[in-house]
Amino acid sequence: MQRKKSIYVRYVKGFLDRLLGLTGLIVASPLLLLISAAIVVDDPGPAIFKQKRVGMRKNGELTYFNIYKFRTMRRDAPHDVPTHLMKDPEKWFTRVGKFLRRSSLDELPQLWNIGVSHDISIIGPRPALWNQYDLVEEREKYGANDVMPGLTGWAQINGRDELAIEDKARLDGEYAKNISFGFDVRCFFKTIGSVLRADGYVDGSSDQKKE
Repeated sequence: MQRKKSIYVRYVKGFLDRLLGLTGLIVASPLLLLISAAIVVDDPGPAIFKQKRVGMRKNGELTYFNIYKFRTMRRDAPHDVPTHLMKDPEKWFTRVGKFLRRSSLDELPQLWNIGVSHDISIIGPRPALWNQYDLVEEREKYGANDVMPGLTGWAQINGRDELAIEDKARLDGEYAKNISFGFDVRCFFKTIGSVLRADGYVDGSSDQKKE
């Protein structure tokens, strides 16, 4: 049974997502172009990487969308395999890609997903890969599939890549249950600190779990 959505979730959150997403896209456009050029020079090919992800449930069914990220791996790297399931993932990263992943700058193209196509929110559970059935199933227990996924979220600032599937789903469920403007603001500012410290980031040479 779905919880009744608050006024914030129904009317305010989406408006703020679109406003801030579009603003961020415009302000960050010089940086986006610079990073794109660096990626192509380092490893010729597309700068943007598109991947199928799980969206919010609508009309009782899970939805899917394409998420956009800066390409951090070689063009011949496996496309729909979570990094922690790759054999020797380190060999697939480009030089620029390693920096982008550690700094989370590879996520910047998702400003399009937030401000234009509005597939994701600024704050919400990180969208699972379409074939991460274990994570989707675990989130089902906590109602986390019923809220819009996000660029960052409660689980991201409480462990990020180090979290087990069960812990990630539980934290996503806590967010889904307690979603509010204040909670989103808290997640947003804690994300800034986590990114600057690279909290919870696991390098590709070890058990890399970043989606």
